[in-house]
Amino acid sequence: MMQPKKTKFRKAHKGRIHGVASSGATLAFGQFGLKATEPERVTARQIEAARRALTRHMKRAGRVWIRVFPDVPVSKKPAEVRMGSGKGTPELWVARVKPGRVIFEIDGVAVQIAREALSLAAAKLPIKTRFVERIAE
Repeated sequence: MMQPKKTKFRKAHKGRIHGVASSGATLAFGQFGLKATEPERVTARQIEAARRALTRHMKRAGRVWIRVFPDVPVSKKPAEVRMGSGKGTPELWVARVKPGRVIFEIDGVAVQIAREALSLAAAKLPIKTRFVERIAE
C-alpha cells in the first residue's frame, strides 16, 4: 500500500476539493488512461485494488503508471468514544483527486484489453471515470 515515508505534519485538515485539475490532466507516459470526472478522495487501498485488477487483466503484459499518490492522512476516532478529547489518530492515507485528473496510464497492450482492464480498475474506485486514448500524431 502506498503512503509517504515522512511527512511534515502528522494530521491534516479535511479541506474541500475545488476546481478542475490543471496538472496531470493529459496522458504523459502511456497510450491509454483512466481520467476522473468528479472530485473525490481516493484511498490507498482503493488505488491498490484498482492496480491489482488492472495488472491481472493485462496478464502482466505492458506497463502501468499510477499518476496519483495518497499523501493526505485521514484521522478517525474509535467507535463509541465521547465527544471532545482531541482529534483521532491517522488511520488511512488518501489522494485528493480533482475532475480531469489522469489516475492510471497503461501502454503495450491492445485497445480492447486496455479498455476492459481500465473498466475493471474503475469499478474499484469511488468516482466516475472515463477512458482516454492518445491521439496518433
